[in-house]
Amino acid sequence: MIPNTLARFKLPRVSMLALALAVPLSASPLLAPPAHALFGFGSGPFIVYDPTNHAENLLTAARALEQINNQISQLQNEAQMLINQARNLTSLPYSALTALQQNVDRTRTLLSEAQNIAFDVQQIDQMFQQDYAHIPLSSSDAQLLSDARTRWGNTVGGLQDAMRVQAGVVGNIDAQRAQLSALVGESQSAVGALQATQAGNQLLALQAQQIADLTAVTAANGRAEALAEAERAAAAEQGRVQRERFLTPGTGYQPGSAQMFHN
Repeated sequence: MIPNTLARFKLPRVSMLALALAVPLSASPLLAPPAHALFGFGSGPFIVYDPTNHAENLLTAARALEQINNQISQLQNEAQMLINQARNLTSLPYSALTALQQNVDRTRTLLSEAQNIAFDVQQIDQMFQQDYAHIPLSSSDAQLLSDARTRWGNTVGGLQDAMRVQAGVVGNIDAQRAQLSALVGESQSAVGALQATQAGNQLLALQAQQIADLTAVTAANGRAEALAEAERAAAAEQGRVQRERFLTPGTGYQPGSAQMFHN
């Protein structure tokens, strides 16, 4: 009877011991170390892997890398913008201004060498008043002949001047063709807006020089035609004067003494 009683009293003692040992195990999650803590089991430590923490770390690193890449792209864009600005401010290394001015000066020289009657308003008025506007009825035949020769010389000189200007303008064509080819090449190979604009301005200057040559030819041809028309008009007026003088009755025949034989 006694052993049974002792056995009955020992069972609760064993249960209390098991309960005492179980309590720390159940409370252990409250004291658990972090995921990266090291635990020693056996011969060495090992790392506890936390997927959530690892994913967050990767996401943070990816965002930081993306921000760095954006900053690098922004710096590259700013550098390219500065390069483009430098190109746009680069001046054109070619200039056709001197050659164009030489062509214009050559044509102006030909116009200034106009014979007898220059391209001057006052001189034109004076010469026309003297040789074309009025032919006096009392002029002698010698004076009429001299005036006609002067007008003829003006007409021939005007025609020659027109041909000289035409020859000079034709001589400018080869130089203009070379300048046009060079300017078009510079425009196509321009590295910036400034070079393209300067090449375009020089092309406009070349066009203006060609228009000036065309104006000079038109003026020279018009001058020659005007002199020819003025000569015809003056010749018609001189013919009228000579015809009027011929048809004007004279004093008639006046008898006088005549000596037929010498003493």
